[in-house]
Amino acid sequence: MTRADLAESINRRVGLSRADSLEMVESILTHMCGALADGQNVKISGFGTFLLRDKAERVGRNPKTGIEVPITPRRVLSFRASQMLKDRIGEA
Repeated sequence: MTRADLAESINRRVGLSRADSLEMVESILTHMCGALADGQNVKISGFGTFLLRDKAERVGRNPKTGIEVPITPRRVLSFRASQMLKDRIGEA
């Protein structure tokens, strides 16, 4: 599913113009990205939660040479599906 698909669905269900529907999708995604960039988690009821986690520095290993390599600390984004979404997917 793409941004255009979401906009088309809004266009059909709500009756907004295609341009307004696409603008709405872009606005929602911009707000979500802004919240995540500010360090906030984004929870969409009935869908799931986008979580930010800080990973500490750790030691990894180069699989070709076997030499230990430090992996720098970083912030990662993960998604946790809601139980409602899991149930709907399980029924499909």
